[in-house]
Amino acid sequence: MAATRATLVHVASLAGVSVASASRALNGMVASPETVAKVRAAAASLGYVPDATARSLKLGHSLQLAFAVDDVGNPVYVEMMRAIETVVSRSGYRLLVSSTGAGPTDAVDLVRSLSRGYADGLVISPLRVTSELVSELQRAAVPVVVVGSLPAEVRLDTVQTNSAHGVGLAVAHLIETGRRRIGFVNGPLDTTPGSARQRGFEGAYAAVGLQADVHEVQQVAKDFTVAAGRTAALELLDRHRAGSGAVMLDAIIAANDLLAFGVIHAVLELGLRVPQDVAVVGMDDTELASVFNPGLTSVSLGSAARGRHAAELLLARLTDPQLPASRIVVQPRLVVRGSTDIAATHDGSRR
Repeated sequence: MAATRATLVHVASLAGVSVASASRALNGMVASPETVAKVRAAAASLGYVPDATARSLKLGHSLQLAFAVDDVGNPVYVEMMRAIETVVSRSGYRLLVSSTGAGPTDAVDLVRSLSRGYADGLVISPLRVTSELVSELQRAAVPVVVVGSLPAEVRLDTVQTNSAHGVGLAVAHLIETGRRRIGFVNGPLDTTPGSARQRGFEGAYAAVGLQADVHEVQQVAKDFTVAAGRTAALELLDRHRAGSGAVMLDAIIAANDLLAFGVIHAVLELGLRVPQDVAVVGMDDTELASVFNPGLTSVSLGSAARGRHAAELLLARLTDPQLPASRIVVQPRLVVRGSTDIAATHDGSRR
């Protein structure tokens, strides 16, 4: 016969206190230090495990927060998730992670599902922002923080990064290293990062006075993955191969690190060297950038910082729902490694 599971009644009896006192001591409510010590000792002795479901029902919330992204396998979101979990766990919350896929419909459905009460709040980083998604976010059943850009008139807590400026940092770095024939491999233009990084590239390209047609040196990948980056880079480099009449490229910027890894594979497949023949810059500065060979020069967009700020905003909103909407902007910075700088330090980076 299975052993009887210890209950709060058993704990209170062993500690010699009332059930109410035991509950207060275990839940961090008002209780004397002596009572807290006796109750905790009794709970440990009995192996008492609080019933999280009952506790959440009693308190009126789930003690869970949700984090929703398009692709949970993307290292950017993994880094963001770790930062969020670190912050919310200190306040007694568990973090639920959901993958919505690339389409906005699944994100809309997820926001609507919050009315079921499985989470007390949501951090969401949507790849595509539609009017329908914005409407659902504004009337969500629980507080929401968006990691990304929303229309200026939308009053929701947001954490953003200036990725257009980040592309500008990449262009400036390549110009400083003597590159003048710079290409760009972007992700889908109907996404928030794709459209912002295209603006950044074209703006920086014009600002430094490069001569080639800016539209001819860009290639749009099907998505933000290594395989898509390789395919797009091969197409771009094929248009600019020797004898084609087009300007040969000596550098390529990719809209994220995964695309950049695909670009490097394409360059090497064509018998070219990185960075001697073609320098490559990514964006996001993921952990993989520092261990790739060659080390990938990348623009950090502060994934961990954005996750931390989002978690802090959500906890503040849960504490005081009447707070005015906040908008935090995390600034990009360039991390130089061997994919653009053969003189990079032995550990592969110069900051």
